[in-house]
Amino acid sequence: MCGRYALSTPLNALPSVLLRRMDSEHRRHYAPRDLIVPGEPLLAFRSDQSGPETSLMLWGLIPGWLKDPSKGPRPFNARAETVADKPSFRGAWRHRRCLIPASCFFEKGRAIRRTDRQPFWLAGLWERWLGSDGSEVDTCTVLTTVPNALVKPLHPRMPVLIPQGLEEAWMAPLDGQQLRALEPLLAPWDPSGWEVVADPGDGQLSMLSALQC
Repeated sequence: MCGRYALSTPLNALPSVLLRRMDSEHRRHYAPRDLIVPGEPLLAFRSDQSGPETSLMLWGLIPGWLKDPSKGPRPFNARAETVADKPSFRGAWRHRRCLIPASCFFEKGRAIRRTDRQPFWLAGLWERWLGSDGSEVDTCTVLTTVPNALVKPLHPRMPVLIPQGLEEAWMAPLDGQQLRALEPLLAPWDPSGWEVVADPGDGQLSMLSALQC
């Protein structure tokens, strides 16, 4: 997956499990966005100590153990094949999986979306970085996998998608055998019901080509 996606869905058409947990402030400030890139805040659905909740996070994961967030990479993608082993991701893989609503994602001048134009879930991991001064920064990354037949002509990777109805199962803290039970969700998804269309903003966004993963 490249570093671009959209959430151009109107508020009342967002996934119901997300909409039910949006507080008045999130509802008041929500606006559809035709382009979201790394480093920007994004809307996410996660499970915290109080249970499932809607949250705003920065796209680009800062590991909680990093002393100085201004140093080191902030990965906006994580390979599903290696998240269980890499130090930057393995803690979040066990305990802090999240979901990022999207209406399409972009690759090589094309938008990939559902044919019914409904929003869908990008699979993600999130972390909370705590500063010595008490500051907190919540960040996330999007999981990627090998492409299906639809995306393969455009890119060697694509985002992991989580089907509706599996939100809480995906976000629940798990370990061991329970965690391995999620691995089938990391495989390439069925391309039926999806389409590739021209990206209307591609001509204005060539400067973002360096964000291709």
